Amino acid sequence: MSHPVPSSTRESLMQTAESLLRSKGYSAFSYADLAKTIGIRKASIHYHFPSKEDLGVAVVQAYVERVALAFDEIERVHSFVGDRLVAFAKWFMASAKEGRLPLCGALAAEMAVLPERLQELTRYFFQLQLQWLQKLLDEGLTSQQIQRGTDTKACSRQILSLLEGASFVDWTLGDHTSFDARVLCRIAGVTDDSQALH
Repeated sequence: MSHPVPSSTRESLMQTAESLLRSKGYSAFSYADLAKTIGIRKASIHYHFPSKEDLGVAVVQAYVERVALAFDEIERVHSFVGDRLVAFAKWFMASAKEGRLPLCGALAAEMAVLPERLQELTRYFFQLQLQWLQKLLDEGLTSQQIQRGTDTKACSRQILSLLEGASFVDWTLGDHTSFDARVLCRIAGVTDDSQALH
């Protein structure tokens, strides 16, 4: 996902921190890393974010807001559930091509050592994605775009799990193999995934 050019030190700090979180992990980056990368003193970072936890919370909250907007855009542009799933997969896997993990996936890998507020935000973000996916599938079930009897809650978890896992495999191997989003259509029981191929 591309980011706008930062217009302030605070935005620059948040964008750099997000990149470090998604490439090194929460535990492995420090304010010294940020200061070196951006070219400012650590005291300047503390002025904007008194603690690393404050910075992490701000980064995740901003990311979740961007994700919610991306979900709205997917729904606005695509009406067919298969197309929505394909668009979601493309959006989700875009960061792997940049050599970065999904932000909350990276945080989830360190769940045991995260501060409580970041743990709560990480859980919230996963729930947000699962709820959105289930809503799409429920709508597809109602409009007969997916097979009757489909367990939309279970399918939502399978879809998110597959994308999270694929991101970690791509990141680990560094080969960024193209993900076939039609697999998601088959998991969801899309009745005509030919519409999801364009």
